[in-house]
Amino acid sequence: MSSLNIFGIAGSGMNAQSLRLNLVASNISNANTVSSSEGDVYKSRQPVFAAELKNMLDKRHAGSKVNVLGVLESKAPPVMEYEPNHPMADKNGYIFKPNVNTVEEMANMMSASRSYQNNVEVLNTAKQLILQTLKMGQ
Repeated sequence: MSSLNIFGIAGSGMNAQSLRLNLVASNISNANTVSSSEGDVYKSRQPVFAAELKNMLDKRHAGSKVNVLGVLESKAPPVMEYEPNHPMADKNGYIFKPNVNTVEEMANMMSASRSYQNNVEVLNTAKQLILQTLKMGQ
């Protein structure tokens, strides 16, 4: 495996964690929105990742990367609150809030941030190793 594949692998990990951070930010920013119907309420979104391992026998394409398969909306029901005086209340007096768990989202944010930082460290270490290798030839 070429040492240059390290940059592609770490880069794909950084892209995946960047998407995860964006989804966390979207979930947290919409956590307190209110809707008058169950169908219109914001639903928590989570990314789906998969590791792709390329053919290790083919030396030209050996390596792996992180693939983003998509973004899933949560199937959990929204939070219903009885507030008959709220301007967004339905005919029965209920408002609907998103199924976003802010504590869980904060944990996701910390995990994604640390994963992103780890990939940056991998890139920096690989760069330093390549530079040191080039200096050996001088």
